Amino acid sequence: MEAVKLVEFDLKQVLTRLVTHLFGDGLEVRWVDCYFPFTHPSFEMEINFRGEWLEVLGCGVMEQQLVNSAGAQDRIGWAFGLGLERLAMVLYDIPDIRLFWSEDERFLKQFLLSDINQSVKFQPLSKYPAVFNDISFWLPSENYTENDFYDIVRTVGGDLVEKVDLIDKFEHPKTHRTSHCYRITYRHMERTLSQREVGNVHQAVQEAAVQLLGVEGRF
Repeated sequence: MEAVKLVEFDLKQVLTRLVTHLFGDGLEVRWVDCYFPFTHPSFEMEINFRGEWLEVLGCGVMEQQLVNSAGAQDRIGWAFGLGLERLAMVLYDIPDIRLFWSEDERFLKQFLLSDINQSVKFQPLSKYPAVFNDISFWLPSENYTENDFYDIVRTVGGDLVEKVDLIDKFEHPKTHRTSHCYRITYRHMERTLSQREVGNVHQAVQEAAVQLLGVEGRF
């Protein structure tokens, strides 16, 4: 019994540190006695998150017979299980668990980060159709970067712009001038966009690219 109490203490200490790492310091935690078939005693951990008690994982001291059957007769241990998707839904305000099985780039790219500690706020996906417009232009002889063009598109298009992709590069065989072609995806979160509406924004992007970047339009 003394050994079980020591294991229980270790279990609760480690898992408390785990959820504190995920949800932040000052987290209020409580343990609820429960039943699982392969652990005894068994517990569920609940945390007070945004004013509500939320069950985040189940755990317990492993039944010794199970440990013995694994060839570890001289060991005792504990086990836990948690729903990673459910925790992610809580941490990032993701409304639908089906998104985790989605191959939609709009969802996946939100979590493609260079730093794992970078803060992420999930941006809801629009159910309305996208409108695609291409833009191509000759690059200036110097001082052009793709990021500058992306910044212009975001500045002019605002929240209507979902993404910008470079879809083609061309070098003229005689003049050796380089041309880029980009595809801009426009999508509104709350309504269907008309091609006319997008056309006005797209024209503003074209004009800004010419004026600010010195490109020569092929539109």
